Amino acid sequence: MSKAKPKRERKKSIYLDHAATTPVRPEVLEVILPFFDKYYANPSSLHTPGLRVKAVLEQARKSIASHLSCLPQEIIFTGGGTESINLALQGVAFAKGKGHIITSKIEHPAVLNTCTFLEKLGYSVTYLDVDRYGTVSPEEVEKNIRPDTILISIMYANNEIGTIQPITEIGRVAFKHHILFHTDACQAAGALELDVHKLNVDLMTINGSKIYGPKGTGLLYKRADIHLEPLIHGGGQEQGLRSGTENVSGIVGLAKALELAQKERMKESKRLTQLRDYLIAQVLEKIPKSFLNGHPIDRLPNNVNLSFLDVEGESVLLYLNEYGIYVSTGSACSSHKLEVSHVLKATGLNHDAAHGSMRFTLGRKTKKEDIDYVLKILPEIIESLRKISPVKMDVNKIWNRKDEKEERCRLK
Repeated sequence: MSKAKPKRERKKSIYLDHAATTPVRPEVLEVILPFFDKYYANPSSLHTPGLRVKAVLEQARKSIASHLSCLPQEIIFTGGGTESINLALQGVAFAKGKGHIITSKIEHPAVLNTCTFLEKLGYSVTYLDVDRYGTVSPEEVEKNIRPDTILISIMYANNEIGTIQPITEIGRVAFKHHILFHTDACQAAGALELDVHKLNVDLMTINGSKIYGPKGTGLLYKRADIHLEPLIHGGGQEQGLRSGTENVSGIVGLAKALELAQKERMKESKRLTQLRDYLIAQVLEKIPKSFLNGHPIDRLPNNVNLSFLDVEGESVLLYLNEYGIYVSTGSACSSHKLEVSHVLKATGLNHDAAHGSMRFTLGRKTKKEDIDYVLKILPEIIESLRKISPVKMDVNKIWNRKDEKEERCRLK
């Protein structure tokens, strides 16, 4: 039997996967290009071309520091968010020699897998539960602190469901107990406050590819008095914490991307929030048995994570792809795995309900007409897939949480 399929329209190209990566902005590309063939010298060289490039490198560091309200020497350039996270977690762990780490069950795999690795080396890790919205409780953080706790690592905003964490409050808990606090701010940069003093963070990770900068660029903010053991040994670049000739073109691009993102943050966040809320409201109205994942208010301006009962997210993604709508079923870092999102599982959503989740993440070029096109195509796709689906879920039995009987959001 052939599958029912909505009537095909002229294919468009609507990219709604900005949490996975973003295109490089023209302004960023413009400042990058000269460092491939004109200003190509090694910044460690003592001749004039080298010193010129070194000055540019340090100006980029100073620019980034101004947006984080920190000292330039507290910025360590890395090859991306994953490397930055590894440097923070392993760097602290190896410097301390032993101890206990607190994180949450909804962290990015870069954090979770690093913690798993450290457990194999004898470190102890506590993985905190979250509530039905995916929020970490500062009180739970404090309850799990032990005499040997050396580090707390909680992400600023979740990459899958968009929930924003109470980082400032968690930071106060960490400070009170004299424990280092790291946050993964890769999704938050460009949308949320990045002042490290207001956030009460000691270490913070940022990724260039999430803010319209070049891929393979990132940074770690490290408070000046914190000692880390390096992961990469060599010529001693980046204060000996990240040896290797610096990626000057990428660093310049990262600095420009962050400058633009922070400059436009308030205006763009307001615009994206309006589009986000419009998409959420219309989907919940048009598609029965659909609901929102993540916090309804304390969420990233561009993030819409929805579950559609009685369908598989992978099937919805492939149908949307045929109509030029590009989305994700969860984190892009694990999109080739057909496993249920660890984030949705942590919120208490059962396997079948979580398997029908889709993540739409809006960007700078997303317009209302793009959302309207999605709203025209998506209901037809869901309806056609449900007609051939053997699964008929009970909306009252989609939660595994014993303490939560009510649905997370308006469920039709």
